[in-house]
Amino acid sequence: SDAIIRDEVLTSADVQAALRARYGDDVVKPDGTVDRARVAAHVFSDETELQWLEALTHPALFALWRSRFAVAPNADWAVEVPLLFEKRLEIWFDFTICVALAPAQQLARLEQRGLSRALAEQRISKQLPLAHKIELADFVLWNDGTPEFLEAQVDRLVESLPVAR
Repeated sequence: SDAIIRDEVLTSADVQAALRARYGDDVVKPDGTVDRARVAAHVFSDETELQWLEALTHPALFALWRSRFAVAPNADWAVEVPLLFEKRLEIWFDFTICVALAPAQQLARLEQRGLSRALAEQRISKQLPLAHKIELADFVLWNDGTPEFLEAQVDRLVESLPVAR
């Protein structure tokens, strides 16, 4: 979902115009891409701004999901949704998976991706507590180990799922 927002929704002329009108021309870089860090600075410190951004971008995301699902209605889809439970989107899907890791490690990984500690903490604060997400999920995968460990968990989960045809 984040990739669709980044690569398709935020490249829309209408979305970019709305962002410029709200936050100024500097939220769109000279190369035509949205400066997501500048937008994040506006929205993660102000709940009203975050709600405005979600109202702008989420309908477009949902429309793109619908169009893709319609092209291959019998396909097995896996959709990554960072705010799945927070936005009550689990009703769209047959089952849910929480990919979990210790909060300290989550913070460290966000910092490794270039986010400041303060911004990483702001983003995490917008999410449900991990324990609550684990309770809501149908399956839980632990991402505290190596990529190979996570991949083995995914393989085991896929093998255990019934084929829905």
